[in-house]
Amino acid sequence: MQRRQGRVNAGLLLLLYQISQVGLQNIPSVTLGVLALNIFLFLNPVRPLSEVCISVKEGFYRKNWQRLLLSPVHHADDWHLYYNMISMLWKGIMLEKKLKSIWFAYIIAVFSVLIGVVYMVLEFMLVKILDDPSYEMNCAVGFSGVLFALKVLNNHYNPGRVSSVLGLQISSKYACWVELVAIHLISPG
Repeated sequence: MQRRQGRVNAGLLLLLYQISQVGLQNIPSVTLGVLALNIFLFLNPVRPLSEVCISVKEGFYRKNWQRLLLSPVHHADDWHLYYNMISMLWKGIMLEKKLKSIWFAYIIAVFSVLIGVVYMVLEFMLVKILDDPSYEMNCAVGFSGVLFALKVLNNHYNPGRVSSVLGLQISSKYACWVELVAIHLISPG
């Protein structure tokens, strides 16, 4: 789980372009801060990905709890960063205006830690249910879990909307779950 070095980060450049298209003045402060933190840590990671990713082995057995804080704000590559931060940009603009900045910052902080805990619990359950200890080693990074939780929250605050998932029109109430399955089928890693 290492980033490829020495190449143009097209995903990062596209992300910066799209942020400029929205305009910094149109991005609420917490959302902008989350974008800046994730971009900064992509360019200047605290440690290699193998030392910040969250897993049952590292987080639970080795009690390396700092990974709960580090894993959500590190990304595997520039496209992982791009897709997560574009999603954050859209959800942040919608939710931060509705919830106000302090409450939104609190939600982001809580979701960031809880997602790692939920990930470890699910992986631990897979170990027990499937009797396969390899699930203890699965290591994850990225903001996707937080974004999924934000999408559920956004659907709660904006009921009755319809989303297009792979060309299918689905109630936004269920779209996040359909998207989760679709993402797993398209990109299981």
